[in-house]
Amino acid sequence: MIIGQNQLLFDEYEKTVRKMGVESGAYRDLDKNTLWLDNRLRSGADIFNLFCAGKAGPSGIIEPIKPVETFSSAIAYLGTYLHRRGFTFDFIDDFQKEKDRLAEALEQGNISAVAVTTTLYVAVFPILEIMDFIRKHHKTVPVIVGGPFIATKTRSLNPAELAYLFESIGADYYVNSSQGEMTLTHLLHAIKTNTPADTIKNIYYKTPGGFVAAPTERENNPLEENMVDWSLFADRVGPFPNLRTGISCPFTCAFCGFPEHAGKYQVAPVEAVEKELNSLARIPSIKSITFTDDTFNIPPERFKDLLRMMIKNRYSFRWNSFYRCQYADEETVRLMKESNVESVFLGLESGSDDILKNMDKKATVDQFLRGMELLNKYEITTFGNFIVGFPGETQETVRDTMEFIKKINLDFFRAQLWYCELITPIWRQREKYGLKGESFEWSHNTMNSQQACDLIEESILSLEGQTRLIQYYFDYDNVTQLTHKGMTLQAVKNFLKAFDKGVKEKIKNPARKEVGYDVIRQIIDACCGKPGTGAIADKPKKIETIASSAVEFDF
Repeated sequence: MIIGQNQLLFDEYEKTVRKMGVESGAYRDLDKNTLWLDNRLRSGADIFNLFCAGKAGPSGIIEPIKPVETFSSAIAYLGTYLHRRGFTFDFIDDFQKEKDRLAEALEQGNISAVAVTTTLYVAVFPILEIMDFIRKHHKTVPVIVGGPFIATKTRSLNPAELAYLFESIGADYYVNSSQGEMTLTHLLHAIKTNTPADTIKNIYYKTPGGFVAAPTERENNPLEENMVDWSLFADRVGPFPNLRTGISCPFTCAFCGFPEHAGKYQVAPVEAVEKELNSLARIPSIKSITFTDDTFNIPPERFKDLLRMMIKNRYSFRWNSFYRCQYADEETVRLMKESNVESVFLGLESGSDDILKNMDKKATVDQFLRGMELLNKYEITTFGNFIVGFPGETQETVRDTMEFIKKINLDFFRAQLWYCELITPIWRQREKYGLKGESFEWSHNTMNSQQACDLIEESILSLEGQTRLIQYYFDYDNVTQLTHKGMTLQAVKNFLKAFDKGVKEKIKNPARKEVGYDVIRQIIDACCGKPGTGAIADKPKKIETIASSAVEFDF
């Protein structure tokens, strides 16, 4: 049994972050992406489902946002890998939604092992909840935990801290590998044949004396030999699958530790990608796919070949990807448009050349400007991400970024607090920058996390006319999914601008918790394709009256 994503209920997540302190960088980052309503902090998805879902929008009845709508690429890849090696498998894509199904499967007793993926986790809490549930319904089934969260922790924690983490989680085995699928098959074979695990590499295994670390050996699983067989998932994949055509990343940005533990950069040949896309094209439910490669448009010539292949096949679904816009040229962007591109997510990170140099982005502001000019010319939806507070950051460089955002005409922007990870290249330069702390609590020679939070709030107030993409239970994939659910892109922008009006109220008046009626009215009007009126003619005694016909979906 492979278990995919566990998105904690938002109330539980908020309580966890609140324990860090309401003035902590983590909570302030959360607070700038949420609204208070009925004495509860609400995510963007909460607010959308309460006031917009179920209503008639410009393109039909608007469907709600669900916690997990993008089919797990980890499940698709691991399931295919195991199937080709003679293992049968089942999977849980959305842990919160499929608890009853998982409980029944565990209690039937015919599961030989459970594999828990950790692709999207930066904290241990979702894993703990999964483990508690498994042990409640099956005390002894072997549990294997692996993926990026475990790989990161094995590199960043000392032996005592790592042992405590493993004991706290309570699994039987932990896979310590940047890939790990070959290790998983060896481990499953040992479990099925009752063979000791002490001969298997790349794992931590439980003994009466504690966890023992096996020797490590880098795996090499060529992507072109292990492309996903989507026919295995056709009845449950839904409309929005993820697909990867490359492993790791050819760049070494100073804020990112991914390339170091993901291994050597490799890409699948166009022919292998075409076969996988043809498999997806035979599934009627598919509406839009997202390529999850960190650098989908690198190498540039291969990217053009991919685009020509998609144009030739005339796929009906649309596509989205991460994109490095400094490599955009007229031919490439025209091919993107012809191949049915929907949107691109741009890791721009800063509008200051000095900070881009510190980040080792291998890009300049002028290159970004030229790339954005082409993306706008061909009307491709753009999401621009920016980091505030990276070492070397000052008030002046942040304001350079704000001016840059005003200039480049993004559809959506996000300015978020820098997250300091100890496995990233910048940590090796900590003495140079006077860097101390980690996660959302840090300081360096030119700024600390509290000052960065203040500057982000300043940017929210100053960037009038720009559409800010909120986060925490609402993300860029929700935007494109909503356009397949009865909304126009402009209506989504109107919703986010109305939501941001409520955030601005909180920043200007921190003592006022509850969101104002005028904001709620503007949110409702936005989703119905109307301009916000800014007021409610007949204010109800309780704000729930406005949402009497709302779709309830607990995040």
